[in-house]
Amino acid sequence: MKEVTDFLKGLHENNDRDWFNAHKGEYKLALACFNGAVEKIIAGICSFDDSIGAPDVKDCTYRIYRDIRFSADKSPYKTYFSAFIAPKGKCGGYGGYYIHISPSGDNILDGSYLITGIHMPEPKVLQSIREEIEDNGEGIEQAIARTDGFVLSRWAELKRTPRGFAPGTPYDYMLRLKDLCIERKIDLGFIHADDFAERAVAAFATTKPFLDIVNRAVKYAYEEMM
Repeated sequence: MKEVTDFLKGLHENNDRDWFNAHKGEYKLALACFNGAVEKIIAGICSFDDSIGAPDVKDCTYRIYRDIRFSADKSPYKTYFSAFIAPKGKCGGYGGYYIHISPSGDNILDGSYLITGIHMPEPKVLQSIREEIEDNGEGIEQAIARTDGFVLSRWAELKRTPRGFAPGTPYDYMLRLKDLCIERKIDLGFIHADDFAERAVAAFATTKPFLDIVNRAVKYAYEEMM
């Protein structure tokens, strides 16, 4: 995976089309390396979580090209590689397992991470997740505590308890979240290890009980919307 981090570091320092085109061969090598790792990770996750199905790498990874039409930042490329492995695919609306490789950081995450959960769920799904927190906050905390070094993500949260939920409960801090994810930061030693994919799978396996709770709430919301 050193090919990946070396390329991304160069791209972070030279985020323009001329540099990218001059280093297209390095990009293709880095992409092939990342996709190979993701393929192994997909197979590993499918061995303990059959809700994933058997997705192709292309159904889990994201393009490096940024959509700059409505952005003040006109940098043409993302400075990270990422993949999301989830039931019904990366756009299926369910929580899943996310890999984010960015040695130099970006505007969303500072560095590289393994993340499990759901990001930016639609309102009715978020409502269902909050009801799950209200009913089973202790179970969620226990599931997080049993993971291999994952902690609750606090990227975006309300200043107050959302309407319809009692403030001041032990799980108020989770009710105020706009996403429900857990994260584990990984360093270059982890990423460059020969067994990177196997280590990522082993770490993700410890998060499955947490994801099962999240996706139970997601599934209930979608069933209610039918």
